[in-house]
Amino acid sequence: MKKFLLGTVGLIALGLSAPALAADMPVKAPPPAPLPVIYNWSGFYIGANGGWGQSRNCWDFVDAFGGVFSDGCRDRSGGLVGGQIGYRWQWGGGWVFGLEAQGDWADIENTRASVINPLFSTRVETDGIGLFTGQIGYAWNTVLLYVKGGAAVTSNRFSILDTFSGFEFASASSTRWGGVVGVGFEYGFAPNWSVGVEYDHLFMGDSNNSFSVGNPIIADALNRVSQDVDMITLRVNYRFNWGTYAPPVAARY
Repeated sequence: MKKFLLGTVGLIALGLSAPALAADMPVKAPPPAPLPVIYNWSGFYIGANGGWGQSRNCWDFVDAFGGVFSDGCRDRSGGLVGGQIGYRWQWGGGWVFGLEAQGDWADIENTRASVINPLFSTRVETDGIGLFTGQIGYAWNTVLLYVKGGAAVTSNRFSILDTFSGFEFASASSTRWGGVVGVGFEYGFAPNWSVGVEYDHLFMGDSNNSFSVGNPIIADALNRVSQDVDMITLRVNYRFNWGTYAPPVAARY
């Protein structure tokens, strides 16, 4: 009986001490949550864009003796729709470099009565815009900010009309080359898809054009038109994995 009582007392004492021993044991910390996937901007991409453009044109007429007659300036605006294709390379963490070609159909037109002779009107139509640019940007995961610059080309038609009837007396077509600078914002909303907005300013300079027939405003004069264009476009791009071996990287411990 004495041994039985001593054994019972020992078991009770061991049971009372077990919670205290468990409380003193170290608890394993839960594993940290994984860091988000780092978006990769490298690779070839193709996309579509659409938006708004405004062109400012100043008309001068240059006669056979080199005299210049100013016919005023005017702004005109209209819609744009087109596409782009390019390649980007992400380097050193967040830096992104790229090359891109963009082409847009344009509907930008303006008609205005001539300052020199109001019986006639001048009209400018721009129906195509192309951009060939390089890009430098910086990415914060799925967000990319960039600047761009390069060459620009516009397709134009210049006309002289009868102000009252709209009859076209003379016309000249011109494919004009110039420069462009721009800035853009792009967001990667899926591993291969991104959406963005971009602003571009085109410096197209001025150029002399010969009309298809004699100039009715000033006999035999050439038209010299300066041109600057502003563009704001919304863009959607799909990026292929061609040309890059760096898939999106997930941080690990």
